[in-house]
Amino acid sequence: MKTFTATPDDIRHDWHVVDATGVPLGRLASAVAQLIRGKHKPTFTPHMDGGDFVVVVNAEKVKLTGKKLEQKKYFSHSGWMGNESFTPVKNVLADHPERVIEKAVFGMLPKNSLAKQRLRLKLKVYAGGEHPHSAQQPKPYAVKVSA
Repeated sequence: MKTFTATPDDIRHDWHVVDATGVPLGRLASAVAQLIRGKHKPTFTPHMDGGDFVVVVNAEKVKLTGKKLEQKKYFSHSGWMGNESFTPVKNVLADHPERVIEKAVFGMLPKNSLAKQRLRLKLKVYAGGEHPHSAQQPKPYAVKVSA
C-alpha cells in the first residue's frame, strides 16, 4: 500500500462557524487551529494548505479561567532599549476581543511559512453574533467543553 499525499485536486475547503460563548480560550484556540490546518480530515498533508475556513462569533464572551483576566499580559517590543510594553489581556478583551482569539490561535499553529498565511486568510473573528459570511453556508462546529 502506498502512502497518500494530497494534491491540489484532492483538497476541499469547507466553512465552519464556531460560537465562543463560555468556551475557555485555550480549548477554543486548539480546536480552531486544528480546523485551519486540516488535521480533522483524512487527507491531511503537513506541507499543503488543506484546512478549512473558520468564522468565530461572540469573541467578547470567551472565557478566561483562573486569574488570567487579571494577571495575563501581552508583551511587545519596538527593538529600542527600554521600549518593551506589557498590555493586560483585560484591556485587549475590552477594546479588541478579536485580537485575543487571533493571538491564541496563532500560538497553536506551527511556526512555518504557512502559519501567517493560514491565519490571515482562513480565520475570521467577530466580537458579536453576526458575520457577513452567510453566503458560504458555514456549518456550525461545537467545541467540546468538559464540565
